[in-house]
Amino acid sequence: MKRVCLIMALGMLSLPALADGDIASGQNKAAACVACHGMEGKVSVPAYPNIAGQQALYLELAMKAYKDGGRSGGQAEVMKAYMSMLGEQDIKDLAAYYASLKP
Repeated sequence: MKRVCLIMALGMLSLPALADGDIASGQNKAAACVACHGMEGKVSVPAYPNIAGQQALYLELAMKAYKDGGRSGGQAEVMKAYMSMLGEQDIKDLAAYYASLKP
């Protein structure tokens, strides 16, 4: 049991390493996101989610899910269109940028 807990704990420590995006590059790439998610990831229209301060890994997985059609409903088709233009590193950079912002 101790071994399982140790393995799980070590695995959790590696999660931040998975989000290897560049914050400055993400900020430069965020121009299209501003229309719905606001200048700093905080919205003024309740139909769109605040993304400032979200975990980078969560944001990365969400963007990938929009890109591959794993998310539907709401604004999913709009997000899918934006995500279709992004590569793997673009997604990592955007995730790092929005994760770095204060909620």
